[in-house]
Amino acid sequence: MAAFELTKEYLLAIEEAIENRNTEYLTAELEEHFPADIAAILYEVNGEQAHYLLQLLDTEKGAEVLSNIEKEDLKKFIKEQFTVEEISTYVNLFDSDDAVDLLNQLPIEFREKIIASLEDREQARFIIDLMHYPEDVAGGLMQKELVKVKMGQTVSECVEEIRDQAENVDKVYAVYVVDDHQILKGIVSLKQLVLARRNTRVENIFEEDIVYVDTTKSGDEVAQIMQKYDLEAIPVVNALGRLLGVIMIDDVIDFITEKAEDDIQKMAGITDDVEEDDSVWKLAKSRIPWLVIGVFGSLMAASVIHQFENILARISALAMFIPIMGSTGGNVGIQTSSLIVQSLSEKTPLEMSLGQRLVKVVQVALINGIIVGIVAGVYVYIIGEPDLFWVVFLSLISVVILASFMGTITPLVLEKFGVNPAIASGPFITTANDLIGIGTYFLIASSLLNLQ
Repeated sequence: MAAFELTKEYLLAIEEAIENRNTEYLTAELEEHFPADIAAILYEVNGEQAHYLLQLLDTEKGAEVLSNIEKEDLKKFIKEQFTVEEISTYVNLFDSDDAVDLLNQLPIEFREKIIASLEDREQARFIIDLMHYPEDVAGGLMQKELVKVKMGQTVSECVEEIRDQAENVDKVYAVYVVDDHQILKGIVSLKQLVLARRNTRVENIFEEDIVYVDTTKSGDEVAQIMQKYDLEAIPVVNALGRLLGVIMIDDVIDFITEKAEDDIQKMAGITDDVEEDDSVWKLAKSRIPWLVIGVFGSLMAASVIHQFENILARISALAMFIPIMGSTGGNVGIQTSSLIVQSLSEKTPLEMSLGQRLVKVVQVALINGIIVGIVAGVYVYIIGEPDLFWVVFLSLISVVILASFMGTITPLVLEKFGVNPAIASGPFITTANDLIGIGTYFLIASSLLNLQ
């Protein structure tokens, strides 16, 4: 099947068919698409139209479609279009972790009614268990559906167990081995089960060396472990070592993507989780705080310039290099802080100390500062202001070093106080380095040119 591409023409055809209630055409079209492609269509139509399209699908495919819709969009869609009975039918077919993600977006009253009305009481129990965990730790990322067997079972008994349990599990990568107390002991691959004789006991073929995480492990650490060991799934245990669930690779990818989007918005100075198609007021409100801070910083920079206006009056050419001081400081600060934020998200036992970081930062900054200083100094000669060479050259070196220092320290300090260090890479660093750059420039100019 070729990759689906949603065009305006196709969307218009779908909307026209919905308006005319052309169920034959719509049913045929929807059968041709993957759930993710149908979800893309639902994003582009209104809530009533989306609800009508879902009713044309069988319940299982409808559940897959809903699981492909972003949580915030799904929250609004469900509250406006679905009855408790309708959404319960779909939740029965969700993986437990997806069901919890959905229900956590809904009002408590609506959520409780859905859980109470679930036909699959085991699913209801799974959901209640998972709701105790924050969504950014292993317990919140795991799903309860998995396949497990006991050590004393034979391969033949194990296969029967898999047949019974796999009805509720979409993807079976391996079978987990537990003892009589549900303590995780190891793993047995499907290949091993196929190749082993029927009367072979599981305890004779399972692998004891297994990577697992406990329920409190952060989502970032889970992602790093799965990447390091190239895992498609990882089991989750409690403090006693009992097997509670499993985290699938697709859930980790969703977590990483969502976190990256959140960090990008924070780096850009956007305080809320917003999308391009949100209301004008919501978009404006999300940007106002950092814009106000940016304006305040610019006003402070203007005040710094005002303090040196007598110097500018005597050598007006100094004004030409004010922008480069601010922009260079801002760029260097963002570059440095971005690397620090990245290293903080990928911590290792061999992490550098603060002193080692600063030494390396100064070395890199000195090289970069000399290079940009020479480039700017050449321009100073070209425009016929040779007296300003050392002012511009030394100012740029100083600005690059100070901005690098700020870009290193700020994320580390923020993380120390439990604040997301990603916000340091945005307007805060830029604004702070504007002030540092301009102030440093004028101090060096007044010193070298004997201007008071």
